[in-house]
Parts: sequence; structure tokens; C-alpha cells
Amino acid sequence: MKLGSFLIDGRASFGVVTDAGMVDLGARLADRFADLRGLLAAPDGLRQARQHAEGRPEVLPLQSLTYLPVITNPAKIFCIGVNYADHLEETRIRKADHPTVFLRYAESQVGHGQPMLLPRESSQFDFEGEVALIIGKGGRRIAAGDAWAHVAGYSCYNDGSMRDWQFHTTQWGPGKNFAASGAFGPWMTTADELDPATNPLTLTTRLNGTVVQHSDTSLLIFRIPELIAYCSTILPLAAGDVIVTGTPGGVGMARNPPRFLQAGDEIEVEVSGVGTLRNTVEAD
Repeated sequence: MKLGSFLIDGRASFGVVTDAGMVDLGARLADRFADLRGLLAAPDGLRQARQHAEGRPEVLPLQSLTYLPVITNPAKIFCIGVNYADHLEETRIRKADHPTVFLRYAESQVGHGQPMLLPRESSQFDFEGEVALIIGKGGRRIAAGDAWAHVAGYSCYNDGSMRDWQFHTTQWGPGKNFAASGAFGPWMTTADELDPATNPLTLTTRLNGTVVQHSDTSLLIFRIPELIAYCSTILPLAAGDVIVTGTPGGVGMARNPPRFLQAGDEIEVEVSGVGTLRNTVEAD
């Protein structure tokens, strides 16, 4: 099942993506769930979503929607740095004994089809295609062996980075949190349909139609269960929290010459079993 968040006629909502269109769960279940995060937190939320998507419900055409980030109000967005060996090599960063973690804010994200903004203060706006996982069942100090049961689903993520600001100091936060610099979408696919433990998720990034990154989650240095265990040790994870698992090699700053994003570019991040996140770049 695919679930997404969107605007329709100025109203924020969420729903189930079908071949025919979007089933508007926000209109049907407003008395129970305020948003997709609330639905994921409810013990019977996914069951209700499936129930309302069965049969022949009235749907909204996908082209009529303005997409929002999949989870519009996550309490936490953990991002994992240099988590593929080829990206570690191209950045010449020393391999760490533990995951490299930085945080993003919800305000730094846009949804599918919305422009990623190139700030006037940066000349080094870079792309990073990634697989994001969304937490369904919360918990603290989750054991790696139990981690898969805490995943609600998976999505596409573009961790847009201002490299000049990222490396002002050893702390990456400033370069990772400019307004509307990252993208999250177009929707999530629930974990019952995807099993990265046995069938790794393929990740492909395209810049103006040309493949610039291609890898899969079997090549993560720190695997998904390890990431969940590590992040949940810091703070309790809650439904709707997001862990962005890292980008493979091929980023713009490591190319010769470097290829940073410019106004007018189109960047796509595709994850197998999910779909394609597509955004243009606009000057802020």
C-alpha cells in the first residue's frame, strides 16, 4: 500500500495511492486522524486505510494534487552521512566506527513536484539521492534484531546540501537545513510490500535525465537495523519519525569538474517498489 500527503483546494490531507488516483483519507477519517503521522501511530491505522481503499472508492486524480513531504510534521528526521563505501571513498572521509548522524528540520523539506530552492548565499547546492524509512512502531533502545518490526514503510529522499555551508565547520547542520533544500516523496510504500532484508531496494538518481547515482541498500555500511538501534538509543523513536539512510557515490561535489545544481535543473530520485521523486531547482 502506498500512502502520501497532499494539498487539494487549499486543504491539507493524506491518503492511499491507487492506480485510479488518491483515496482521500483525510476527508473520510478526519475525526480519527489529523494527518498521516497520526494514522501510523494508531494501532488500527493501516487496517483502516486499507479498508477505505478497497472496492471502488471515489478518488482524486493524482495530477490535481500538490504533494507535501510524505510525513509533514515528523518529530525527528535523522540523516545518516557517508553510509556507502563509494561515497566514503569519493569524499575522502575516514570510516567511522559508528553511524554519522545529523538532523534535518521539517521546514527544510518540500514534496514531490515542488521546487527545491537554490539559496543566494550558496554556490554549491548538491544532490543526494537516498532511501528514507518511516517509523511505525515507536520504542527506545530497540535491538537490531527487532528493528524491522518498527518500520512502517520506505520512501525517496533528496538530501539537498549546500556544500560550502556544510563544511564551514565540522558540524554539518547549516548546510543541510536551508529552507526548501531537501525533498521527500512522492509517497511511502508500506513495509509489508518491501523487504530490504531479502530484496535490497535499488536507488537511482538522475540529473536532467542522466543517471548520476545508482546503488542499492545491500551496500549500506550501517544497515537499516543498525541505524534504528543506534538512533533509538539517543531518543525514543515515534511513529512518523524518519531515518534517511545515506547517499551512494556520484554526488556533484566529487565530480571532475564539480557539478552543482543550477536553477532550471530537474533532479529525480527513484527507489524500487516506491516510485520517483521529481523536483526542479529554482533560485530563492
